[in-house]
Amino acid sequence: MTDGGNRGFDLARLLAERGTERYDLHTRHLNHQLPRMLHTLGFDKVYERAEGAYFWDADGDDYLDMLAGFGVMGLGRHHPVVRRALHDVLDARLADLTRFDCQPLPGLLAERLLAHSPHLDRVFFGNSGTEAVETALKFARYATGKPRVLYCDHAFHGLTTGSLSVNGERGFRDGFAPLLPDTAVPLGDLDALRRELRRGDVAALVVEPIQGKGVHAAPPGYLRAAQELLHRYKALLIADEVQTGLGRTGDFYAYQHEEGVEPDLVCVAKALSGGYVPVGATLGKDWIFRKVYSSMDRVLVHSASFGSNAQAMAAGLAVLAVMEDEEITANARRTGDLLRERLAALVDRYELLHEVRGRGLMIGIEFGRPSSLKLRSRWTMLQAARKGLFAQMVVVPLLQKHRILTQVSGDHLEVIKLIPPLIIGDAEVDRFVTAFTSVMDDAHSGGGLMWDFGRTLVRQAMAHR
Repeated sequence: MTDGGNRGFDLARLLAERGTERYDLHTRHLNHQLPRMLHTLGFDKVYERAEGAYFWDADGDDYLDMLAGFGVMGLGRHHPVVRRALHDVLDARLADLTRFDCQPLPGLLAERLLAHSPHLDRVFFGNSGTEAVETALKFARYATGKPRVLYCDHAFHGLTTGSLSVNGERGFRDGFAPLLPDTAVPLGDLDALRRELRRGDVAALVVEPIQGKGVHAAPPGYLRAAQELLHRYKALLIADEVQTGLGRTGDFYAYQHEEGVEPDLVCVAKALSGGYVPVGATLGKDWIFRKVYSSMDRVLVHSASFGSNAQAMAAGLAVLAVMEDEEITANARRTGDLLRERLAALVDRYELLHEVRGRGLMIGIEFGRPSSLKLRSRWTMLQAARKGLFAQMVVVPLLQKHRILTQVSGDHLEVIKLIPPLIIGDAEVDRFVTAFTSVMDDAHSGGGLMWDFGRTLVRQAMAHR
C-alpha cells in the first residue's frame, strides 16, 4: 500500500456530511439513554473543536472544561508535545506488537514512571483504569495465596467484573451478581480493617487516597496505619491512583501526601494517555511480579493484546516530559489551593453551600439543608423527589448560562466535583468563581429559572419511580 492508503476514505468529508447526525446515531446504535439524558439537561451541545481547557461551539463561543473527560485530559486537549509524539511514532513505522520481541518504549515509560515511586520495581501496561485494577487484584491474590480483597464504602475502581467486585456503590453492582468474594470496610476505620484481617483470608486492601465519589480523602494517618496492619497479616496495600495520580492532587501520586506510605501495588491510567491513546499501568514490587511470572511456562499468564503499544507508550512518555518541563504538579497544587480557598470563603455567605474540600485540582463542593424557611421548603421538595437534584440544578446553569462544564460527583449526592485540566490558572479560577457566585445568588433568591428547572427535575424523578 502506498503512503496515500485508501483514498476512498475521507475523514473530514465524512464528518462534514454526517456530523450533524451525532445524537441520532448514538440513539440508534449506542447507549440510547445517554442522548436522552443530555437532551433533558440541555447538555446536548455541538462542540466543534477543543484546545487546552476549552471547547468551542459552531458559533465560536468558548466553554471552560472543569471535568477534563473524567480526569483523562490532565494536560488539557491537544497538547502540542503529545501531538508531536504521536505523529512521530506513527511516522517511525515501528515493528509494534510483534508479541515476540522487546521494544524500547515500554521499558522507557516504565523507567520514567517508577522514578516517581522508587520503592516499586516493575510495571504491567494495559489499556484502562479498570484493567489496571483487575491486574492488581489478580497479582495480589496470586502473590499472597489468599482469595479476598477489601475495599472501602463508596469506592469506585471500575466496572469490569473484578473491579466491580470492589466497587462500593450498590447502583453499579445491582444485577451483575455473582461477583468476587470481597468485603467493604468504611474508609478510615482501622478497627473494621483489623477484624477482617484476623480472618486470615485477605489478600489486599484496595483504596483511593481520595475517593472520586464525593471527594472524600482518607483521614490523616490512615493509609500508613492500614499499611502496617496489612503487612502484619501478610496482606498488600493497593493504591488506586487512576484518577488521583499524575499530579491531580498536588503530588505526583496522592498517597505521597502522607509520609511513610509505600503501597505494594499502584494503579494509574487516565492522564497518562495524554487524552489520546487508552493506557493503564499497574506498578508493583519485584517479588510480586516474580511470583506471578515464576517460570517461562507462565510468561503470558497475564497479558493484554494492546498493552504496551507504541502509540500509548509514546503518549505516556510525552505526558511525563511535559509534567516535568511545565511543572504541572506544582501548578495543580498552587491553582487548586487558590480555587479551594476562594470557594471556601463563600460557605458563610450562602446557606445552601455546606462544605468545600479536596486537594490540588480535585475539589468537592457539597450543598446542604438551608436554615431559612423558604429555602428549606424548596430543599425538602427536592430531597423528597430524589437526593442529588440540587447539585444538578447548579451544574445545568453553569453550562447553559456560563458555559462551564462540571459534573455531579455521584448518584444521590449533593456534591459537585471539579477535576479540570491541570494546566488551568488564575484566569480560569476567576471565571469559575464568578460564575459559581452568580448561580448561588440565583439559588438563594428563591425563584427564577433555576428553581423552575428544579421543579422539572422533581416531576421527572417522580415519574420514574
